[in-house]
Amino acid sequence: LSLPQIEVFKQGLNQKLQEGQEKLHQMWLDWSRKSSKERGDESSEEPEEMESLALLMACSITQQLQGTCHKVVSAIQGLPSSLQDKAKQSLSAIEELHASFSAASSFQDLSSSVLTQGQKQLAVIQGCMEELLDYLQNNTPLSWLVGPFCPGKKEV
Repeated sequence: LSLPQIEVFKQGLNQKLQEGQEKLHQMWLDWSRKSSKERGDESSEEPEEMESLALLMACSITQQLQGTCHKVVSAIQGLPSSLQDKAKQSLSAIEELHASFSAASSFQDLSSSVLTQGQKQLAVIQGCMEELLDYLQNNTPLSWLVGPFCPGKKEV
């Protein structure tokens, strides 16, 4: 990875997180508007549908983050162990959060502590990725620039 590629990755990560937050916020606004306009006329299924969509979106976002974290963990072999440990902790946190969302059939199935911890874990994951990208901008491993150095095989 070159410095421009690192910056593009960092912007992409931040954009994906922001897009996910914006989608969830928009869904919440849409549901709030509908429920306030149609208080007496609204069927009981509509809020459940919105909740179901929000839960599916949360599962999808955490699954995408899980895949990204897997790639990051495998790509940073050889970097300082403190960074590797933080990336592995991030992966573990997102796996737990994804498992919680996947197992739930509604938000009532999730305890408030899961939602609160999930929000904190996402902030920690974002901080970890930013720290990793800042490190790479200042200390790009030589093998990433020119490839791994392997002794050539001698033919007899």
